[in-house]
Amino acid sequence: MYRFAPSPTGDMHIGNLRAAIFNFICARQSGKGFYIRIEDTDTARNIDGKDKDILEILKAFNITYENIYYQSKNLRFHQQLAMRLVTEKKAFMCFCTEEEIEAKREEAKKNGAAYRYDNACLNLSDEEILTNNKPFVVRLKQPTQPITFTDDIKGVLTFEPKDIDSFVILRQNKTPMYNFACAVDDMLENTTDIIRGEDHVSNTPKQEHIRASLGYTQKVNYAHLPIILNHEGKKMSKRDDASSVKWLLEQGFLPSAIANYLILLGNKTPCEIFTMEEAVEWFNIKNVSKSPAKFDIDKLRQINREHLRRLSDKEFANLVGFEDENIGKIGKLYTEEGSVIKEIEPKIKAIFTPKSAPVGFEKEFDMLKLILKDAPYFEEFDDFKSYLLEKSSLKSKAFFKPLRALLTNSEHGPELATLYPVIKTYIKEIIK
Repeated sequence: MYRFAPSPTGDMHIGNLRAAIFNFICARQSGKGFYIRIEDTDTARNIDGKDKDILEILKAFNITYENIYYQSKNLRFHQQLAMRLVTEKKAFMCFCTEEEIEAKREEAKKNGAAYRYDNACLNLSDEEILTNNKPFVVRLKQPTQPITFTDDIKGVLTFEPKDIDSFVILRQNKTPMYNFACAVDDMLENTTDIIRGEDHVSNTPKQEHIRASLGYTQKVNYAHLPIILNHEGKKMSKRDDASSVKWLLEQGFLPSAIANYLILLGNKTPCEIFTMEEAVEWFNIKNVSKSPAKFDIDKLRQINREHLRRLSDKEFANLVGFEDENIGKIGKLYTEEGSVIKEIEPKIKAIFTPKSAPVGFEKEFDMLKLILKDAPYFEEFDDFKSYLLEKSSLKSKAFFKPLRALLTNSEHGPELATLYPVIKTYIKEIIK
């Protein structure tokens, strides 16, 4: 079983979306199934409605799933299993205050060492525990053996016991820490394969240790995806607009193009332009590079342009708020100068709005408009042009500049000979 486990703490990041796409594709290939888990136990950081936003984005990308779980619904299992570990002497209660922990952390920093919990409460007697009225957390005992797992991207990874201290699994308020809730939920939901960002590599040995401590023996397969860098070569953050899937969609990038780019990013693929359905046929998680990949908005724009051209004329028209497939044909002509719907839609709508004469060509503009009001319908552009030339006696720039403005409300755009076949039936409406 594959899963995608986002937290409802903000807009979906493209790194999260990439993980969702890869899990979905691999689940389709293997037939193992795919589910969503909303990791909402960190109530202080949750934002109302963000879980719905996440699900809406998955829907926009045609990412379907068998089930959806909310992590908070498993709280009783998290608490029961944590206390079972205490009973079995695999975990212990820790009464160290935050101030005491912080002082030890600062001391380690002064000595140039990484802080590791010193097991101060590991060997407390039953009497010391029972007579202690201070709040406590529950810590899982440090592993005694190296923890090794195979990553489909990074290869074999081994973590020594010294790299993992006796870490907290249950907070003072009896809510689970991330690693404990995640590990327990993956057990309860029979997760067999986990594809996620490489920032989780250090969490994996802890989660393996948790499951082993609980007697869980089913093997879990991993793949940790390299980070995505911004144009400066730094990890993409919320300050980078393009890191937000919502922002990309608002700019007019198609879900199919965004998915195409994220699958292509740092990957070996048989072709450059494809759909997610096509990727299911050949995708291999082991072909993803170990190195970070740099996000290139210009490359995404080029891919989006190709996906716009792949749309049917009707689909394109619907995207810009029209029904007539000829509007879709117009839109495709404007992909020569625009890459996203946000750029192309205003150009199309400008054709059907009141026009302004170019400065210095007001008389010519008005003359052509008057002629066109009574002009017959012409099937071919050459006949249309010849008629206007003859009636107006205009030449060269004095003819074409006001004509373009009259037909498109712009000084630039597709060749009029190319544009005319798809706007000829609208001429009377265009010149109003």
